[in-house]
Amino acid sequence: MSTAPQRHPTQSVPTHGAHYGNRKELAMVSLGALGVVYGDIGTSPLYAMKECLTGAHGAAATHDNVLGVLSLVFWALTLVVVVKYLTFVLRADNKGEGGIQALAALVASTKNGGSRYRLTVPILLALFGTGLLYGEGVLTPAVSVLGAVEGLNVATTSLEAFVVPITVGILIGLFAVQRLGTHRIGTVFGWVMLVWFFSIGLAGVTWIVQAPEVLAAVNPLYAIDFLTHNGSHGFLLLGSVVLVITGGEALYADMGHFGRLPIRVAWYAVVFPGLLLNYFGQGALLLIMPSDTITNPFFQMFKGGPFLYPMVVLAVMAAVIASQALISGAFSLTNQAVQLGYAPRVTIIHTSAKAEGQIYIPEVNYLLMASCVAVVLGFGSSTALAGAYGVAVTGTMAITSFLYFLVRRDLWKKPLWSSVIMLVLFLAIDLTFFSSTMAKIFKGGWLPLSFGAVVFIAMTTWWRGRMEMSKVMDQGSLPDELFLDDAETQALHRVRGTAVFMTSSAGGIPNVLMHHVKHNQVLHKQVVLLSIQTESVPWVGNEASIAVRDLGHGFYRVLASVGFMQTPTVPRILERCRRDGLVVDLNTTTYYLGRQSLLTGGRTRMARWRKMLFSFLTRNARPPTDFFGLPPNRVVELGVQIEL
Repeated sequence: MSTAPQRHPTQSVPTHGAHYGNRKELAMVSLGALGVVYGDIGTSPLYAMKECLTGAHGAAATHDNVLGVLSLVFWALTLVVVVKYLTFVLRADNKGEGGIQALAALVASTKNGGSRYRLTVPILLALFGTGLLYGEGVLTPAVSVLGAVEGLNVATTSLEAFVVPITVGILIGLFAVQRLGTHRIGTVFGWVMLVWFFSIGLAGVTWIVQAPEVLAAVNPLYAIDFLTHNGSHGFLLLGSVVLVITGGEALYADMGHFGRLPIRVAWYAVVFPGLLLNYFGQGALLLIMPSDTITNPFFQMFKGGPFLYPMVVLAVMAAVIASQALISGAFSLTNQAVQLGYAPRVTIIHTSAKAEGQIYIPEVNYLLMASCVAVVLGFGSSTALAGAYGVAVTGTMAITSFLYFLVRRDLWKKPLWSSVIMLVLFLAIDLTFFSSTMAKIFKGGWLPLSFGAVVFIAMTTWWRGRMEMSKVMDQGSLPDELFLDDAETQALHRVRGTAVFMTSSAGGIPNVLMHHVKHNQVLHKQVVLLSIQTESVPWVGNEASIAVRDLGHGFYRVLASVGFMQTPTVPRILERCRRDGLVVDLNTTTYYLGRQSLLTGGRTRMARWRKMLFSFLTRNARPPTDFFGLPPNRVVELGVQIEL
């Protein structure tokens, strides 16, 4: 997950990494991708090999086991990251944007006119995958920072009692500065991660030269032999191997921010070599040193030299960067969910006047902070947390594989046989890893699944509740012609200025307008019925985003189309209506909104508990005044009672 730049409807559609003026420009964009995209996968060496080959649940660090695990690591990175994501999945962009919600919106765009079932299944899968990504957003900061601070235990045992408090302090500080925005420090992320990958790669080389036989692990036969001879234990160990690919989904989610080429350049030039050299270096360390003396192979690569403490500091910095990417991604993901109608309105604060992608959502920030701190205090070590890690990532990867199959089949019209073969191969890998993590459920794996389930229930309840509420409200609306004729017959008094009525429907007179006429018996000289519709694309261009229709009698209907990465601002939308003949003086404009009071005793086909949850979410949603950028002193709210 990552933050993608947002644009208002008044801005043009961006081009995402299509062309680069020169190699220097490409290098700088690739450096930015290095700092944002690869923080998660780049910090995996802190704990991945430790979980595979040390501790109570790892395999014994024998010669064959070390080569077998290294072979699994090498081929996991190659098949999942290189083949699946970099070669194939990155091609499935939604107007330049990637990520599971963008992919689901792309799938939905191919289902126009299709059955409701065929459309609903991909959306539900995407929503559950979104919930799992939130679970990853909680675990990644916790396990990364805790794994980095645990390097102090290698240097001295006297600081062991301070590892958890230091980790909690770093996490609280990290979340506390989110409100300031990351644009001030974002420029250094790439350079820090460049130093990180160079350092861990160089450290790996110093050990590989002492035991070059570890390089034989590139032969897949070592992986096959390991799984064959270790049976069920070897299969369950895949749940630890999956830790090396936990940042794979970020490659796709961050495509819109950097483009395909910089992401690929950063991987092949820096990330892949650095990771492989470090993993193989840790393998060499395990072959050279007695296994009973190794508790943390990553930091023990530096033990006895002057670089241990600097590496602890650098590891903490890398972990913070990895955490920042996940936190910013949670903000972006929430914003997308709100725009697509899957989540209630939240407070979205733009922290940079230049980089509109820099947003801050206080509700999400404090929820993540409390969850991360609770997780660190509850589990206490990166080893315990690693048991909870991996379930969310592999589940999301499997969902991405299925949605990618639908895009190949329905949008690109690829031959069915080739799409099926690719789906089977991808799911074989994803589901193998996912099933291997199932043994972790009672050792912490329940945590990300619980997060996923809670977010999924909340999102589907909000989605379903909004649909049912719209149906009820549409039943009470009147056709445009009937209302206009009736208003003309009654000769209602018209006052100066413009009245803007927000309505979710692109047709019919909204209830709030009928309530206004019923109780106030007046109309403004100019009445605007404004609907904002979110499209299944990230950006909507200037030419097609506003449609104005003159209904006569001073009534206008305005339909504003925005992408799910855009934030609609009503005054700006009204200003753009001038070119279509609708002139609005914002100083004499009044905005009318309906404040719904929900009653849960209606006949809609929703479970009672869902109705109560939807009512709770509605009461706590951010007021539309702030969300749509309306001037508070020009807003009038009228109560509307709805029975669900």
